[in-house]
Amino acid sequence: MKPVDNSTLGKVIKTCLKQCGIEKKATPHSLRHSYATHLIENGIDIRIIQKLLGHKSISTTVIYTHMTNTSTNTVRSVLDNVLAPR
Repeated sequence: MKPVDNSTLGKVIKTCLKQCGIEKKATPHSLRHSYATHLIENGIDIRIIQKLLGHKSISTTVIYTHMTNTSTNTVRSVLDNVLAPR
């Protein structure tokens, strides 16, 4: 099986957006960005995301992962766990 050509994928995305009545622009790259961001927000390890995206360098993967405030606000400090009442 051959990989799908990027321009073909772009045309498919454009057609799907039009059929769904979505006016916001989307590209294969923006969908890849969203995919990585949703994975990180759902707690998937960055090294797994790196492998899924096929990156050799973790620094490349980090570029794709724009974290939202809600995901960073849920991180607990180790001290929170130690000082929490039992």
